[in-house]
Amino acid sequence: MESESLTTLGEELLASARSANAGRAARTILGGHTHRLRQTLIALLAGRAMGEHDSPGEATIQVLRGSVRLTSTNHDWSGSEGSLGIIPPERHELEAKEDSLVLLTVVVDL
Repeated sequence: MESESLTTLGEELLASARSANAGRAARTILGGHTHRLRQTLIALLAGRAMGEHDSPGEATIQVLRGSVRLTSTNHDWSGSEGSLGIIPPERHELEAKEDSLVLLTVVVDL
C-alpha cells in the first residue's frame, strides 16, 4: 500500500503558494486516466481565491488547515480545520480566509 504524508506535502505546497503569483499551489495525489476517484491537495493563501469555476461533478472538500468559504448562487459554506463540505453542482468560488490546505475529492466519469 502506498502512503503519502499530507502534512509534509501540505507544507511544501504552502511554500510553493507563497512564491506563486496566484497565491496557490496544488498536487493530485490520487487520480489519472485509469482512476474514477481523484484527490487533489490544494494550498491557498489568505485572501486569495479560486475564481468562479464549474463544478467538477460529484465532489467534496475537506479543510485540513485554515478556513475557507465556498460560494455560489445558491450556496454559501464556510469550513475550518476538520470540516467536510459537499461541492454544489453549479459554478462556485473558493476563497481562503487564512492560509489553508484543502483536500478535493472528485468522482470522475471514465
